[in-house]
Amino acid sequence: MTSKTLSGTYRIAGKRIGITTLHAATHELCREYRTGDAPDFFVATGQADIDFERARSARDDALEDRPTRQPSDAYLETLAVYRGIAERMPEYDTLLFHGSCVAVDGAAYLFTAKSGTGKSTHARLWRALLGERAVMVNDDKPLIRLEPDGTAVACGTPWDGKHRLSANIAVPLAAVCILERAAENRICGISPSEALPMLLQQAYRPMDAAAMERTLGLIDRLAGAVRLFRLGCNMDIGAAKLSYETMKG
Repeated sequence: MTSKTLSGTYRIAGKRIGITTLHAATHELCREYRTGDAPDFFVATGQADIDFERARSARDDALEDRPTRQPSDAYLETLAVYRGIAERMPEYDTLLFHGSCVAVDGAAYLFTAKSGTGKSTHARLWRALLGERAVMVNDDKPLIRLEPDGTAVACGTPWDGKHRLSANIAVPLAAVCILERAAENRICGISPSEALPMLLQQAYRPMDAAAMERTLGLIDRLAGAVRLFRLGCNMDIGAAKLSYETMKG
């Protein structure tokens, strides 16, 4: 462990966040978001936060019946920092959401599903179909900001999954699509009540009780702010064609 701490301020989802860490990895990850402005709030991590992330990683490995990974402290600290950010963001009407988000012609579309269903693969098919018109907002854990006017905005973050696909942009969110594996492609609109179980599952749920209560309200607002779909899809580009032509509305 290093004996010194490292600090920087980064503008993420419209908020200036002062980050203090033991390792440099988070600051390298966030370099494109750096700002010289005064922070709106601070996140500081220590060895206890790193140890907490290591225990969670080992528990996840056990649940998935796979060998226990041994990630570095520096990597685990990047997760701890994002957890700290996610705990604070509900104060600013923003929540972390697990999904792959792509923007086309100024509108963002968020694909979510259980792990391993093919969110990133479907977003890749959109990029293959639409070329440079399709821009990845975030391929793993975007932040979603709920605006006072009732709309939602998808925000890129440095925490963007193993393929490192994201952009430092904020784009109005037009739709959320729940993916399911299917032999034949099909899509339909669904109601907020139908979407709510998956929205609850895929949103980050804070450990702080007040932040959790606020998050539940934000999920309700999200369900009312965007169009909602369920897509049964295979891994063929026809799935992207169907979902894009339906979701663009």
